[in-house]
Amino acid sequence: MTRFKNLEFESPGSDDRRSAEAPGPQSVPVEAAGWLERADRERRQGHYEEALRYYSRALEIDKSVVPGWVGQVQMLVLLDELTEAELWSRKAIELFPGNGDLIAARAQALVRRGDQRSGMSACDAALQQTGNSWYRWLVRGELMLAARQSTDTACFEKAEQSDRDWLVPLEAALICLYHDAPAKALQRIRKSVEMSPAEPYVWLVQARAQQELGQDRAARTSLEQVLSLSPGHRDAEDRLENLGSKVGQSWRWVRSWLRR
Repeated sequence: MTRFKNLEFESPGSDDRRSAEAPGPQSVPVEAAGWLERADRERRQGHYEEALRYYSRALEIDKSVVPGWVGQVQMLVLLDELTEAELWSRKAIELFPGNGDLIAARAQALVRRGDQRSGMSACDAALQQTGNSWYRWLVRGELMLAARQSTDTACFEKAEQSDRDWLVPLEAALICLYHDAPAKALQRIRKSVEMSPAEPYVWLVQARAQQELGQDRAARTSLEQVLSLSPGHRDAEDRLENLGSKVGQSWRWVRSWLRR
């Protein structure tokens, strides 16, 4: 419950309903914009707990900041807090009915909870709303992937064409990993690595995909790259240690077999 105490707001009523569209950047209060920037920085490093807290801080200042609502739900999804993600997406949609990104966020939470039919319905509704965004196509790709339909690739590419930010293929790769599709994840994350090789997190996600494909040597190289960019990176160190243990176990088995 501690994690969610900062997400609490007044129950939305009819008087709280706002425009369906997110306000432009100029209309976001400076202080709230600062928290959104912090949230974005943490998100790009894979620090989703911290990003969630900062999105919530932006909403504490002004609950009309739609990117704060969307980001909050997205972080809950990435943290696998799916019940809360679906709950808060509904609350936000009550405030901003017809906002495509919020509806897409609810669709993502629904499909990860196993409600494919409702998720698809919500995703259809999201794509029908005014405006466009990479996130709506990313969620569409996730629904196609979860349904084992080959059109997921086209949706992910549509998302990447909508926004050339390296965050887009990175989060597409995370979706592929979530749905046990490491080969697809590797295809996506390689684009992020090419676009922003100085970011440690893209190398870490690439290592995850390579490990799941049994490409341990390549994973080791990726993890070493993480540590060269971010010395002391705990997750990278742990994964390297596990890789070393795995190699050691294999070598011990080979030596034991040769002695027979």
